[in-house]
Amino acid sequence: MSPVLDTAFIPPRDREEVVRNAVWESMVAVDIDHRPPAEDISVRIGLGTAGPIRICSARATAVTLRRTERLAREDEEPAVTLGVQMTGSSLVVQNGRQCLLGPGDCAVYESIAPYTLLFDEGVDHRFIRFPRAALALPDRLLRDITAVPLGSDNPVARLAFTYFSQLAVSDELHQSVHADAVVEPSVELLRAVLTSQHGNSSLARAPLEATLSLRITQYIRAHLADPNLSAARIAAAHDISLRHLYAVLSRSGISLGDWIRTRRLTECKRELAGPNGRLRTIAATGRRWGFVDATHFSKVFKQAYGISPRAWRDQNHPRSSA
Repeated sequence: MSPVLDTAFIPPRDREEVVRNAVWESMVAVDIDHRPPAEDISVRIGLGTAGPIRICSARATAVTLRRTERLAREDEEPAVTLGVQMTGSSLVVQNGRQCLLGPGDCAVYESIAPYTLLFDEGVDHRFIRFPRAALALPDRLLRDITAVPLGSDNPVARLAFTYFSQLAVSDELHQSVHADAVVEPSVELLRAVLTSQHGNSSLARAPLEATLSLRITQYIRAHLADPNLSAARIAAAHDISLRHLYAVLSRSGISLGDWIRTRRLTECKRELAGPNGRLRTIAATGRRWGFVDATHFSKVFKQAYGISPRAWRDQNHPRSSA
């Protein structure tokens, strides 16, 4: 996700107000206490949406965010926010609990109750905000699960961390043609995380299965460049058998080998036609996207596009006649 706000381009005297307005208008109303003086405040925020889901990717100097009782009381659209810790640490406080998040951890908090988020070491965080009603979970369950670390001891949370950290920075998935497709799986995946953490297996089972195909394809996209990507590795990453993997993909009309090869070829084609298309050899471009055999790469590229990778690159980057 490209930053839509960068305080490096804002006069120091205006930074606090600009950041406050951006957060209030795009995510949630909170009091913001920046630790450094105005001239040292650094904030980079990227914003996106997928249907009713609001997404914020943020890097910033040390800050404390407080959702006060007054702000919570005035909430017009109750929401649940998933906080995803990328690096460093942060503290989430709500409903009489507090949890320390480290890299790879997540936690949720509700907009209808006061909370505090402390980023003493600075911010490297993803915030994904869901309408509370969309989760369709019991009030008691949500109260019990806020400010609880969702991390390494919860395999569903580990999968969700990878998925949501990618969703937050993927401009492609925020475009209208793709955004609608990820809304329901995103909601169901968060439901699965919260219900599994709470120990309610009956509530967790359906959303886990419903989101499995999307989680698998997201995982493959994230590892497309790895030549060792295999069906066995994909199945192991999702704690399922090979048979279950193929069955899930088949229901979605996906042939695993063809799906991976098509997307790798798409990336190669894009890279060869891009502004840096001549910075690598044809073979190196193929290897970068998992094609270890240069001859095989050229063959499947021509089969797919009716033109060799070299001719495609030359067509987009003709050499000077001088």
